Amino acid sequence: MPEATYPDDLRYHAEHDWARIEGGQATLGITWYAQDSLGEVVFYDPPQVGATIAKDASYAEVESVKAVSDVIAPVSGEIVAVNEALADAPEKINEDPYGEGWLVKVQLSDPAEAEQLLSAADYRNLLESA
Repeated sequence: MPEATYPDDLRYHAEHDWARIEGGQATLGITWYAQDSLGEVVFYDPPQVGATIAKDASYAEVESVKAVSDVIAPVSGEIVAVNEALADAPEKINEDPYGEGWLVKVQLSDPAEAEQLLSAADYRNLLESA
């Protein structure tokens, strides 16, 4: 399992999700903290391509040996891609949460929402104060 990391090029949601903003799209996933808290991920139930997600609302489920957890959207938009590799290898969420463990790609409906997300430093401060 990787060491706790929170890349500076990502934006973070207080519910332990991240967004990599690239133009009008965002790649979403769960943070190192979230996957570590869950333990070994055994199943990922993604949304369908074309589905609309809303900031601060659940859009998927991740199941671990400990619990089933909702994944909360850090931004709003339309799902344009789902990480199909996770169907056969959900452990990639644990092994590489910011790389091969990404969950979905979204066409942003309100790009300004990204400005409301936390920087890596702010997210680390949130974890330390919890």
